[in-house]
Amino acid sequence: MYYYGKTQSPIGEILILSDGKDIVRVNMSKQKYAAELDSKWLENPDLKPISLAIRQFAEYFAGSRKEFDLPISFSVGSPFQRQVWKELTRIPFGTLISYGELARRIGNPSASRAVGLANGKNPIAIIVPCHRVIGSNGSLTGYGGGLDRKKFLLELELRQGKASEPSDPDLLRGIRKWIHLEQDADLFEAGCS
Repeated sequence: MYYYGKTQSPIGEILILSDGKDIVRVNMSKQKYAAELDSKWLENPDLKPISLAIRQFAEYFAGSRKEFDLPISFSVGSPFQRQVWKELTRIPFGTLISYGELARRIGNPSASRAVGLANGKNPIAIIVPCHRVIGSNGSLTGYGGGLDRKKFLLELELRQGKASEPSDPDLLRGIRKWIHLEQDADLFEAGCS
C-alpha cells in the first residue's frame, strides 16, 4: 500500500510518496520520469514520514533547514542506480560536484555518462540531492525537474551559506556564468582550493 501527500513550494507542487514507513518517491509537477498518481494510493498527508517531509520541505525553502532527516528507501532502480543515489546523499548542502567526480566517488571513474543517466532517474528529488551535480565545466546540465528548478535550488543553497570552492578552476568559471547572487565574489569560503 502506498500513501501520498502534496505540498506547495516556490518551485511548484511537490508530491511525496510513502510505503507507510519510508519516503520512496518525491516528484515535482511536470517532472521528467514523475510517478503518476495511482487510484490505489491513499492520500494521507498526516502519515508520519509524509508529514515530516512536508514540514522539512517548508523549512528547507524558508532557509532554516540544510539537511533532510527522513526515512528513505529506494524501491526502484538497478544496483548501479541505487549506488549512485546513495552517494548523492553524501553531498553536503551547498556543495557542487561534477558527474565525473560522482563517478570517481563510487569507484567507477569512467562512468560519468551512466552516472548522469542514474542521476536523472533519481526517484527522491531534493532529499536525494541530484541537483548538486553539474557539468565538468560548471554548466547546468540535466535535471528531471527542469534546469530552472535546478538553478533555483542551487542558488537557494548557495545564498544560505558559504560553499566550499571547487578545486577545479573550469568548474568554478562555469558556475560563475550562471549564478546570480548579490555577492558573487563572497560566495565561497576564503582559502579553499
